[in-house]
Amino acid sequence: MKKDVSIIGVDLAKQVFQLHGATGTGEVVFRKELSRRRFEEFI
Repeated sequence: MKKDVSIIGVDLAKQVFQLHGATGTGEVVFRKELSRRRFEEFI
């Protein structure tokens, strides 16, 4: 079952971005750690 992401949190660091996606009720859909290059591709 696909869940809609309502909230995306981004933690900025020097080398990586940490992403956290959640539904409107706070249920976690994904957690990712991406390099700057991968972050651009993801967005």
